[in-house]
Amino acid sequence: MNSPALAALLPVILLIALGWTVARVNWVSKASLKDFTNLLFLVLLPALLFRTMARVKLAELDFAPIGIYFLSVGIVFGVTMLRFGFNTLSAARGLAHIFSNTVLIGVPLIGLAFGEQGLVALFTLVSVHSLVILTTVTLIFELAIAREQRAAGIGAHHSLLRTVLVAVRKSILHPVPLPILIGLLYGQLGLPLPEVVDISLKMLGAAMGPLALLLVGATLAYPPMGSMWKPALRIALCKVVVHPLVFLACAWALGQRSPAINIMQLLAALPVGANVFLFTQRYKVAEDEVSTSIAISTAMALVTVPVVLALLARFG
Repeated sequence: MNSPALAALLPVILLIALGWTVARVNWVSKASLKDFTNLLFLVLLPALLFRTMARVKLAELDFAPIGIYFLSVGIVFGVTMLRFGFNTLSAARGLAHIFSNTVLIGVPLIGLAFGEQGLVALFTLVSVHSLVILTTVTLIFELAIAREQRAAGIGAHHSLLRTVLVAVRKSILHPVPLPILIGLLYGQLGLPLPEVVDISLKMLGAAMGPLALLLVGATLAYPPMGSMWKPALRIALCKVVVHPLVFLACAWALGQRSPAINIMQLLAALPVGANVFLFTQRYKVAEDEVSTSIAISTAMALVTVPVVLALLARFG
């Protein structure tokens, strides 16, 4: 990786700052953010994902860096569970420690810093990221709930297998992994995209990055701090400092150095992803703590990500 990757961070910071500014002056209301998010996730992002992966051959994909990424994820999550015990609160914190904002921040940042080849590595991870992590954590949540119910003498019974199968289905039938998988399948057919379709998808995909960064900034203008800032700060530190350090240690121990490893290193340093908050809402645990950690870790990443980029530019 070279110095232009560091320079690519400046537009990211400026657009996040612009999004924060327009929200603070009430040009964009908090209520409207959900509509913009739907537009991004249901239209713009699928167009970018499908178009990028439709030009990729499976034989060109390198899954070794992804294996190292998941190794670091497993270590951080496992240590969290050991530290806080086998319960839903520990699972929520563990998920926040490992689940990066690979879409809203990761896609535009990797695209600017590494180009389309970098996006291929990112989307290869994203294609299995949610499926593996969210399905595994769903299983852990359900086991923890069953354990807590037994301890409380509550006799609720539900099918763990059915819950996991539903989690797998939802992880695949989702606006992020689904267009990646469809794009990969189309790419294996060897058929070019019709020009009008290709141009349309390119235009939609080009709008995704700027809108995503503006939304991140606008969301930061409404942080739900309250009394949760101390535990939220601990989560943020684990996500943007501990997680990338663990990944670095894993890559070093296995003797892995490559551009794809650099991309995974940067992804590990990204702030907490929004899917973590959806999990806390579903299981009614640590909602304020996690939502606050998303805001804090995003603000911290404006400092830590440049450090990671500088180190990668020097030693990567």
